[in-house]
Amino acid sequence: MDITTILGLIIGVGGILLGQLLEGGNIQQLLQITAAFIVFGGTIGACVVSFPQEELINAGKFAKMAFVNSTLDPKKVIEEVIGYAQKARKEGVISLEKDAREATDIILKMGLESVSDGADPVIVREMLETKLEQMANEVKAAAKVWESAGGYSPTIGIIGAVLGLIQVMQNLSDPSKLGAGIAVAFVATVYGVGFANLLAIPMSSKIKIKLEKEVIVKTIMIEGILAIQAGESPVLIERKLNAYRLGEIEEGQ
Repeated sequence: MDITTILGLIIGVGGILLGQLLEGGNIQQLLQITAAFIVFGGTIGACVVSFPQEELINAGKFAKMAFVNSTLDPKKVIEEVIGYAQKARKEGVISLEKDAREATDIILKMGLESVSDGADPVIVREMLETKLEQMANEVKAAAKVWESAGGYSPTIGIIGAVLGLIQVMQNLSDPSKLGAGIAVAFVATVYGVGFANLLAIPMSSKIKIKLEKEVIVKTIMIEGILAIQAGESPVLIERKLNAYRLGEIEEGQ
C-alpha cells in the first residue's frame, strides 16, 4: 500500500471538510446526489467519448499503481540477474531454459527464453525493448485518461452549477425550492474541482512517476540479460546494473 496516496487524500478531503465546519456549515450540505450524478456522470461520459475501450479498461486496471507500491525492487532484480549470470557461466546459457519457464516477469521470461534458444543479440534487444515500450505506452495511456478526467470534471461542475441556477431562476416565486437549486449549483462546482485536483490529476502524476521507476528496473533486466548472452562476468554485470540503480536513486533525490 502506498501510504502517501492515502495520506494525501485524507489530508486533502479532511482539510476541505474541516474548513466547511469552521465556516459554520456542516458536512451534510456537501452531500448532493444530483450534483454527483451531473459531475461524475458527465465526466465518465466525456472520457468514454474521448478514449477507445481498451484505454478506458487500462485506466481502471492501472489505477492501482497510485495506491500500491511496486513489487519490483532494483536491488533484488540485480541479485536475481546475477544468479542467472553465475549459472550461465557454470552450466552454459541453455541451462536458463528452466529459469525462463519459472520467471514471473514477462521481460525476464522472454529474455531468458531467447538467450537459452541462442537468438541473435540484436533481435533479443529489439524484442525486449519493443515489449517494454508497449507496456510503458499502455500505462501512459491510462494516466492520460485520468489526466483528461481531471480536465473535464471542473467544466462539468460548471455545467452543474448553471443547471442549478436555472432551477433557481425558474422558481423565484417559490422560496421553498430555491435552497435546493442553489445547493446543487455550488456543490456541483465543488465536486468537479475537488475530483480533478484531489484525485484524478494527482493519480495521473503518480502513475507516471511510478512508470518511470518501473522502466528503469525493466531496463536493468534487459541489460543484464544481454550481458549474460555476451558472456560477461557476473562481477562486471553487477557493476553495470548497479550504475542504473544508483542513477535511479540520485534522480529520486
